[in-house]
Amino acid sequence: MIQPAKPDLVTVNIDGKEIAVPKGTNVIEAARLVGVDIPHYCYHPKLSVVGNCRMCLIEMGMPAVDPATKAPVMDPVTGKQRINWIPRPQIGCATNASPGLHIRTQTPQIKDCREGVMEFLLINHPLDCPICDQAGECKLQEQSTGYGRGYSRYIENKNVKPKRTQLGPRVTLDDERCILCSRCIRFSKEVAKDDVLGFIDRGSYSTLTCYPGRKLENNYSLNTVDICPVGALTSTDFRFKMRVWFLKQSNSIDTESSVGASTVVWSREGVIYRITPRRNDEVNDTWMADSGRLLYKAVRAETRLTSTQPLATLATQAADLLKASRGTIAIVGSGQSSVEEQFLTRKLANALQAPVSLVARTGAGDGVLVSADRNPNLRGALVTGLVCALPSARLDELATAIDSGRVKTVVSVGEDLLGAGLTAAHLAKVSIVYLGTQANATSVVAKVVLPTLSVFEKAGTLVNQQFRLQKFAKAVPGPTGAFDDLAVLSQLVGLVGGTAVSSELHTLWTLITTEVPALGTVTYL
Repeated sequence: MIQPAKPDLVTVNIDGKEIAVPKGTNVIEAARLVGVDIPHYCYHPKLSVVGNCRMCLIEMGMPAVDPATKAPVMDPVTGKQRINWIPRPQIGCATNASPGLHIRTQTPQIKDCREGVMEFLLINHPLDCPICDQAGECKLQEQSTGYGRGYSRYIENKNVKPKRTQLGPRVTLDDERCILCSRCIRFSKEVAKDDVLGFIDRGSYSTLTCYPGRKLENNYSLNTVDICPVGALTSTDFRFKMRVWFLKQSNSIDTESSVGASTVVWSREGVIYRITPRRNDEVNDTWMADSGRLLYKAVRAETRLTSTQPLATLATQAADLLKASRGTIAIVGSGQSSVEEQFLTRKLANALQAPVSLVARTGAGDGVLVSADRNPNLRGALVTGLVCALPSARLDELATAIDSGRVKTVVSVGEDLLGAGLTAAHLAKVSIVYLGTQANATSVVAKVVLPTLSVFEKAGTLVNQQFRLQKFAKAVPGPTGAFDDLAVLSQLVGLVGGTAVSSELHTLWTLITTEVPALGTVTYL
């Protein structure tokens, strides 16, 4: 096995603290490692450096050496090598760690520079924090408190700029709040590969806009809202819906494809208000697709399935049907189920001695964070042994088995069989047990329907396209009359004669690590 190369470490001194970091590390990131905050606006770790805002000014020095001999020049007072300090402040975002670099961030000169920069940024900025949609997560608000003077010497009228400009279908601009950091411009050009934004006019009249005839409508447009340090760019969908300090944050996964981008679900009192990306350098950096932010809309969709009957009654009805059909049962699993649900689906298949099919979901991949494989956990099905081969998009083998009479009962775990290649005639020939969240053609004709939870209403794990096991947390409670998938599957396993298994995640993982070799070293925390 080839070991990754060790980084070339260099020692830098930041406010008297020495730290070893990889050569070339940005000074802002190096300072963060020793608990020193260098304020900034235009800098973003995943974008190019432009040095627009000048908020990250620092004092910088290097160890003194004799120009001729290159020998260290020692300070006669301290006995240490003298530091030659650059007389003027430098921008931290454009400074990378090099051997012997010295940085000062708290000197009177630097504090005065920060206060001056803040004063300039606030010259035309409106004093509308109480009604601004960014309040509670605004870097300008935070840094004006921490690094500003607290007053302004300017008495002139502020420039009036456009408000409520629709840059695209999902992003609204209040340009009077823009501080010209250019993060949105660089993101669109460098990450989304849609060079659509730019500044027009000059000085304090500069305005953000789209190129003539263009709109900010790519599938990553809302990332510009995430990285906007002020309230200039806002999500049209989330705008003025809820104050962010009222919202609970739950870590989750984007389930629209096998990329498995890390996300945060923002909710209050059981209602989801928005989904934003969560930094994961190994998977999605700090981005996510706009399409994944809309998945929570299905939680309260009119098609949501619920039942007035208790789970025990529905599970008994399903089990009676399955026991009466033993030997003629087929199970259609799902690449959208969690690892734990797929494990229990396999347990159910073993108890019934039933073959398992899986439906492939494919679409056009965008080469960024939406893959052609639209199943978030197809790899999980391979790892758990639910299936042994990649599935096809159509259930042709199952259709043949139904036509021949070999299959008379089908258990569908969240899959619309009609959309997977079966016909209405096929569905009419079999008895169906359906587990799922949304009503569809399959649930309508099913003999037993067991309403289950969405990914936002339960916890578990998924395996993404890198075969990376990732955990998601429960964000909101499920609706009355919908049941946890693990509880449904574990009850069915026991009722049809299989070995009783727990639906509690930690207990279930003890069994998974025993029976699934690839997950033998995993501990569910």
